[in-house]
Amino acid sequence: MTKDVIALTPKMPDLRTLLAGLYAGGPDLGVNTLADGAIIQLCAPDGRPLVSVEAPILIQVPGETTRLLGPGPDLPDSPVWWTEARASTAVAEGGRLAGSFAGRLTTVLGGSVWPPEAASTDVVPLTTDVSAVPVPATSAPAVDVLTTKTAVVIQDRPLVTMTSWLTDALRAATADDRAVQIVTPPTTRLTLPTRTALHGHPNRWVIQDPDHGFYDGLSGAVLHWQGGTFTPALDENGAASVAKAFTPTTDTGERQLIVSLHTRHPADEDLVLGRALETAWHTLTGSPPAGWSTAEPVNLPWSTRQLTDLARTRAPQPTWLIAVGHPDHPAIATLRVTRTPAGVEEDITLTLGYAKDETPPLDTIKPLAEALATEHGLTTMLTSLRSARRDLTIPPHFETPPIPVSFTLGSDAVRDIGLDQARRPPLDLTPTRLGHATEPALHYLLGDGTDPRAWDTLQRLTKYLKRA
Repeated sequence: MTKDVIALTPKMPDLRTLLAGLYAGGPDLGVNTLADGAIIQLCAPDGRPLVSVEAPILIQVPGETTRLLGPGPDLPDSPVWWTEARASTAVAEGGRLAGSFAGRLTTVLGGSVWPPEAASTDVVPLTTDVSAVPVPATSAPAVDVLTTKTAVVIQDRPLVTMTSWLTDALRAATADDRAVQIVTPPTTRLTLPTRTALHGHPNRWVIQDPDHGFYDGLSGAVLHWQGGTFTPALDENGAASVAKAFTPTTDTGERQLIVSLHTRHPADEDLVLGRALETAWHTLTGSPPAGWSTAEPVNLPWSTRQLTDLARTRAPQPTWLIAVGHPDHPAIATLRVTRTPAGVEEDITLTLGYAKDETPPLDTIKPLAEALATEHGLTTMLTSLRSARRDLTIPPHFETPPIPVSFTLGSDAVRDIGLDQARRPPLDLTPTRLGHATEPALHYLLGDGTDPRAWDTLQRLTKYLKRA
């Protein structure tokens, strides 16, 4: 297991300050580097890593520290330098070393430590006999247990975010055909990007509940450790069971509006990516995204040109990005850019949160669909509504699935299917034409997001369109 400690400082920690912080263990400990110097490690005399420190990140997005760490009287807002340390708890002094490292940084540079109780400036001598501690199976700081099947990440923090640590662990595990399984207590929640990254077998969010054992935080399936991985515990009939702790929570009236869209563009040198997402964000909130990044915390001010440049440098490999909104209105999106024979494609999921007394702007969905279809290469868009937390975090409890509101086919998709077929499905459903009269997009209204039968209508519609 690891313990995470974060130093938030108004000034960038330079190498001298970082080394002073790493002196928290006294002169007997050593220093190592990983990832071409992007990670500095405080090591035991035998080279065993005790604390891993990632390169400082300048957070320039308002509200990002509060979104990820929670409100606090001493928590600074942007711009702020975020320096994250991960300590191995296999060695008793690991957590205290990380706290002393962070406390020394803030003593020199100002700022605060998260969690605040971890901060100190004490020298923490290494008294544990490290020769009796098993050698880590991997040098990846995020991974606590590595088997032939699974990379296990054990986290004990209120919110598990899609950090660069976790992004690297997922990338490495995928390359080695391993699952990533994150183990947390039942009080932990996930951010939407983390949930998206873990979605689908064999990756899992594993809850370690002192009263109910292990269960899947997204499906509720009771789990056990078998063959080097967490897998469903089956009864004598071969059926999986759902943990008692995975029960529905009381409906608070909070809602999430989910807009999932796909665009396709010609692969030319004038292409600028992110404009479809920017248009959707502005239509639904009145302002563009506040920031973007390849991991959390999101640190860069929103820029379609910069994210396009990044995607170009990574092509033909895909690029996965996160965007967040301004703190007054919870909104977050993931964007995946892929180069295909048909052009450059964007898969976007934008989720917005609403309190009980706030009304999701369903009346803006049709004009948004028209703008995307006529200006941004829309191929499909599905809009849905669900009962879920306004802050867009995922608890380890049952949540009702989203209910479809509308489905839109872009003009190219309509042309491929055939206009007559696409506008006359064998349902009590008449689509609205959007955009150009000769090559329209079609917008199908499925409901208001309250009737689960809209799923049946959507399934019948998509089945018909695929067959056509």
